[in-house]
Amino acid sequence: MSSYDAFLLVSFGGPEHPDHVLPFLENVTRGRGVPPERLAVVAEHYHQFGGISPINGQNRALLDELRTSFPARGLDLPLYWGNRNWDPLLPDVLGQMRDDGIERAIAFVTSAFSSYSGCRQYRENIEAAREAVGEGAPVVDKLRVFYDHPGFIEPFVDSTLAALTELDSTGSPGGAEQAELVFTAHSVPMSMAAGCDYEVQLQEAARLVAEAVAARTGVSHPWQVVYQSRSGPPQVPWLEPDVVDHLRQRNAEGVEAAVVVPVGFVSDHLEVQFDLDTEARQAAEDLGMGFARAATPGTDARFVTMIGDLVEERTTGAARAALGTLEIKPDQCLVDCCAAPVRPAASGRPPV
Repeated sequence: MSSYDAFLLVSFGGPEHPDHVLPFLENVTRGRGVPPERLAVVAEHYHQFGGISPINGQNRALLDELRTSFPARGLDLPLYWGNRNWDPLLPDVLGQMRDDGIERAIAFVTSAFSSYSGCRQYRENIEAAREAVGEGAPVVDKLRVFYDHPGFIEPFVDSTLAALTELDSTGSPGGAEQAELVFTAHSVPMSMAAGCDYEVQLQEAARLVAEAVAARTGVSHPWQVVYQSRSGPPQVPWLEPDVVDHLRQRNAEGVEAAVVVPVGFVSDHLEVQFDLDTEARQAAEDLGMGFARAATPGTDARFVTMIGDLVEERTTGAARAALGTLEIKPDQCLVDCCAAPVRPAASGRPPV
């Protein structure tokens, strides 16, 4: 058991004004050799949404819920929030925490799975921020991954059921009973995937959702994990299949409807809204294929409760809650876990 005097929400960050878009993308891709003309193409994705990513607003909403949830369960911790790529940036936030007298904080990262970009890189960001702050910077410990926690899985079960109901209510081709469940997550380079448990954890989370849906409906839907939001050049292997390619292939094989479940994400931020609600939905419409998209946990009460559960695991020795059969990852990440990928000289579309 450990003692902490603050809670830190750590996330990716996103622009909140059209003038922020290019500077944000430059932060994301710094040191990766992405040409300006490519950034301009990516920026247009943001401008389709007014130059605003919803991720910061979603994190504010989550913090609002935690401000109510934590005191109700006796967690007396001030709440802070810092981002990797845009305001509020981690070095600024850790500096404020030092000035507030914070010495040791527990961090919740908005990524449920083990990978370099979803876990280790955030720990590196935190350590770089501590170095930037210098003497007196608070020590920050990251909470464990939570891909199989009931508070993560159960909201997806309910949102998948709601999406299946939507297919029936809209008279979708094939209807709910014939729909395939398509679980999506951010693609990563295969060199990154080889050094972590990302793929196996995604498969486990998808299985847990699919089996719970089958138990509730009596229908065992076919399902598959696919990927979205690839951001690397074509010559570098990334995890496949892409969600749009998968929809086209399955439609050619006779599948008439799909429920897309973004199990790799905790909130409906811009990647979900653009890659799924815009691109994948349009592809399905072009195919005459029924399409519905399940919501992410967001501020679901069970997800909010889960964050408190994870904190209490560390602070009070509370029992770990986990579904499925995979070993729960240790609280403290191993030194050599989740190795960084081999980076090409230049990359394509950065993550959003």
